[in-house]
Amino acid sequence: MKIINVIENTVGRSGCAFAHGLSFYAETAKHRMLIDLGPSEESIENAGKLGIDLGGIDTVILSHGHYDHSGGILAFSQINPRADIYMQKTAVMDYYADDGEDAAGGRYRYIGIDKRICDLEQVMLVDGDLVIDDELELFTVKEEKYEIPFTNRRLLLKTGEHFERDDFRHEHYLVIHEGGKNVLISGCAHKGIPNIMDAYTEKYGSAPDVVISGFHLMKKTPYSDRQLGEIKEIAHKLKEYPTGFVTCHCTGIEAYEIMKEIMGDKLEYVHSGEEILI
Repeated sequence: MKIINVIENTVGRSGCAFAHGLSFYAETAKHRMLIDLGPSEESIENAGKLGIDLGGIDTVILSHGHYDHSGGILAFSQINPRADIYMQKTAVMDYYADDGEDAAGGRYRYIGIDKRICDLEQVMLVDGDLVIDDELELFTVKEEKYEIPFTNRRLLLKTGEHFERDDFRHEHYLVIHEGGKNVLISGCAHKGIPNIMDAYTEKYGSAPDVVISGFHLMKKTPYSDRQLGEIKEIAHKLKEYPTGFVTCHCTGIEAYEIMKEIMGDKLEYVHSGEEILI
């Protein structure tokens, strides 16, 4: 199994762009796939620099309905109109961020996908869990045992003229089974990585070998003591699993460093253009 970060927030491999967003390339015995496609066509450009044949991709997984994970899909579809693109049917809804009353660009900012994606014939709308084949599965979180991370509480769903807190029904998670290994890949873990791990272990009976995910803990302003406590609590929960974690993107370097102190060699960070060794 080969997994390469195509793009994320921090500088990594020389010559690769980095930007607020996420995309991974994964290669198994049966599949060549992309998990998310970053915020823009920079993900397409990075793939070329990394030697990834986009024409050979057979599967694309959109982890959830936000622009920073879907921005390269339209450009990809021009290169490869054959690959199946899986997304939850709710990923096409109208998602916003509440930037506050004093935000220069207005309080509510659209963060959903480009609606033209919905018109692509290769899009496969999913309703909940899905077994793609013996290598690939998608699953969702049905119940939340733990509170979702504090950073997610400003993310909204707009229905008509009404805003409500997003419950992230549009988020699903990819499980790759190959060579006796089980790898769980999430985009931002908006539902909360403890809830995702809990749902995984309940569904499959044991923990995954490796988890690759942003944890959505990044914040532009200083953390409060309560928020720092929440980050540490998440790290302690994850440390209990016999699992290796690789994070990136929306976790934020500060939160990663706090978690790393607790989790040690159970947690690593992958930068733009870098390969993950499974």
